[in-house]
Amino acid sequence: MTPTKPELLTGWLPKQSWYVGDTEAPELVKAGGFRLDDPEGAVGIEFMVVVDATAQPPVAYPVPMGYRGAVLEGVPDEALIGTSEHAVPGTRWIYDGVHDPVVMAQLHALLRGETEPQHQSRSDTPDPTVAVHGIGPGDAFDVQVNRVPRPEEVAQSSSGRLVAGWARPNGTTARGVLADLVERRIVSLGHEAR
Repeated sequence: MTPTKPELLTGWLPKQSWYVGDTEAPELVKAGGFRLDDPEGAVGIEFMVVVDATAQPPVAYPVPMGYRGAVLEGVPDEALIGTSEHAVPGTRWIYDGVHDPVVMAQLHALLRGETEPQHQSRSDTPDPTVAVHGIGPGDAFDVQVNRVPRPEEVAQSSSGRLVAGWARPNGTTARGVLADLVERRIVSLGHEAR
């Protein structure tokens, strides 16, 4: 793809409110991730982890992405990471997956134990390194992506937690919680309630 996904993320990431780096030009390295399948076959879904090697210590950023053959209507401008040219399908619009309904539906299905993570670069190959701890309940929960996960021991939990690993620039590896199921907030008459 031209430009590459890390190249697109280098321009997009520093503009996000959750970016913790201190430079507008991070040195992003693809460090891990996995894919999910869209049951309709229309949207490419990848959950990529990039590491900013300029930060000390290096910071990992998980970014769920949806690859589409056309513009996704009804999302904020910052949802578009960028466009890239692919040799086979042509122009792909790449969106931050938290704004893409297909990506979020498949993450939700994964955290409920209804779909299986796929290897990031091999077709039709499950990725056993990606784990869901404490399969989550049904539709009263939303998916929350942990934008800057801390590498830590992951305890068993009663709700769904997506755990995966990534490589650090020094060659060591880390694992952390990339996403959780959280109780859906109900908004009524201008007030939020749990």
